Amino acid sequence: MAAPDTARGRRDVRPAGNVGGDRRIALWFWRGFARRRAGLLLAAALLMSVEGATVGAVGYLVQPLFDGILAPSGGGSFGWAVAAIAGAFVLRAVAGFGQRVLFVSASERIAADLQAAMMAHLMRLDLAFYRANPPGALIDRVRGDAVALRELLAKIVAGVARDGVALLALFGVALWMDPLWTALAVVGVPMLVLPVIAVQRLLRRTVRAARAASGRVVTHLDEVFHGIVTVQLAGTEGREAGRFRAALAAFRRLQVRGEAAAAATPAMVDIVAALGFAAVLTWGSREIAGGGKTVGEFMAFFTALGLAFDPLRKLGAVAGLGQAALALLERMEGIMAWPVAITDPVAPVAPPPGPPAIAFEGVTFAYDGGPVLRGLTFLAEAGRTTAIVGPSGAGKSTVFALIARLADPQAGRVTLGGVEVQTLRLAELRGMLSVVSQDTALFDATLQENIALGQPEDAARMAWAVAAAGVGAFLPALPAGLDTLAGPRGSALSGGQRQRVAIARALLRDAPVLLLDEATSALDAETETAVQAALERLATGRTTLVIAHRLATVRRADRIIVMDAGRVVESGTHAELLDLGGLYARLCALQFSEA
Repeated sequence: MAAPDTARGRRDVRPAGNVGGDRRIALWFWRGFARRRAGLLLAAALLMSVEGATVGAVGYLVQPLFDGILAPSGGGSFGWAVAAIAGAFVLRAVAGFGQRVLFVSASERIAADLQAAMMAHLMRLDLAFYRANPPGALIDRVRGDAVALRELLAKIVAGVARDGVALLALFGVALWMDPLWTALAVVGVPMLVLPVIAVQRLLRRTVRAARAASGRVVTHLDEVFHGIVTVQLAGTEGREAGRFRAALAAFRRLQVRGEAAAAATPAMVDIVAALGFAAVLTWGSREIAGGGKTVGEFMAFFTALGLAFDPLRKLGAVAGLGQAALALLERMEGIMAWPVAITDPVAPVAPPPGPPAIAFEGVTFAYDGGPVLRGLTFLAEAGRTTAIVGPSGAGKSTVFALIARLADPQAGRVTLGGVEVQTLRLAELRGMLSVVSQDTALFDATLQENIALGQPEDAARMAWAVAAAGVGAFLPALPAGLDTLAGPRGSALSGGQRQRVAIARALLRDAPVLLLDEATSALDAETETAVQAALERLATGRTTLVIAHRLATVRRADRIIVMDAGRVVESGTHAELLDLGGLYARLCALQFSEA
């Protein structure tokens, strides 16, 4: 489902080929998103048709207008022709205003529905997907592609409804005036067929590549803005600016190529129009000179033909725009078609009562980069604290991901209280877990909303969690206390403050299983002592699993599991492991000697 993105060395979400063709993609879009806005779209299309028809009316009214001016006996037609032309322009203005409002309303809703559907689907995908696809590319896929599609739809619908009707009306006028002149005017149109087909194919390929390049631009911005401190401290502003310019240059080249392909069809129409005009002017001037046609008839025909080539140019571009829209829809469907690997079981079982034991039984897990866990087996006893330690890359954080079913193992079982996690409903499984990670995830909402995170409002419990986590220590310094906004990704808070908010969230959740991944890593010594005491009180009667690199924080754990290269190499209490003199003892000696 994902193909390599060679420009970045990463994988990018792409559909697995255009299975079923363009019709299938168009039907997917219509049935899933556009059909529910059919009423608005139809009303807008009807008003566009009225707007287009007025152009044909103006072309027809040119004959009585000119004949009324030039012919002595035709003066009576002049007045009503002027009034009719003025009325046509008023009708065109009203219809144009109405269709614009209606279509914008429909297209914005369709784009919003598309974005919401993609976002809902993305939030159900597992860790493997997010390791393969950077956030910036996904942001551009959800937001950028939908906005680009909305703009294309506006041109396509207007081209088909307004310009199509205008073209039919104007050619109807031309045929009414003289079929032979009309045939001469369009004699070169068949020459456009093959070049237009080639241009459409080029445009579709170019749009796909341009949107991928746009995703790389957004990804780079995302990386730089999230790592701005690192960039500034390393003095690599110039390097990052250069990389950004290179990404922009690649995107610009593809955009220019796409615009050139889109402009090619109208340009070819203009060339054909020049041939047609030359033929009509040559032949028509002879007929007028011979008295076979009046000046008014010629002017009406010439006006209708002149006006017809503008909608013809736009309709020629519509085919290319349709290919561009299909390319965007392919990319969007690529997201929606990505399989949801983590789902509720067909026959879920009830969650185990009380604090459960956590067991890994021969668990094997690998990402694309290689194996992470290799037959991992251990037991974290119910109601007790178990610590997992080991060098970086040992697979410790993956243990938490498998317990919460953010990913599923390729082999082996993970159980809570003897119940395999894959047999539990996701909501019930994750409702059993309180998690504090070293990567604190805060949202641009108030501190109170970040702590509650969907939990029922309870002022007393909120106050307890705030105090126990040490959040109350810095609340007086904030402008609005708990109602202070945390900022995007918690940027209004320091690292230690963000960590304490996350701990308060876990305390408030009060689940039977507590997962702590370096939960006090960002705290100063004094605050760490207070929070550690609160966590130990919370752990009483609960099954607690702790990941820690600082071994001083896990010495009082009931059991310590030592991992290396995805396996358990040692287990026991702090004292037992020191006496063993193995990996744990060496890690302790290294850390405590550095301290």
